[in-house]
Amino acid sequence: MPVRQALDKLDRYLSDAVIAGYPWVRVVHGKGTGTMKEAVREFLSKHPSVVGQRAAAPSEGNGGVTIAMLQ
Repeated sequence: MPVRQALDKLDRYLSDAVIAGYPWVRVVHGKGTGTMKEAVREFLSKHPSVVGQRAAAPSEGNGGVTIAMLQ
């Protein structure tokens, strides 16, 4: 999936998660070349509903997943 399309879907996902009252979400971006992971993490760092983010632990998906904490 192209980065722009993925970020549009991520934006909608975050909005739905906030409305549903989720305290955090798991964003699966895969490992690959790292391009998608970098774009996702940059997007999350600027998103108004995201108060923090961290790399997933090995039991949560490791390098292919980022956990975003929501307000």
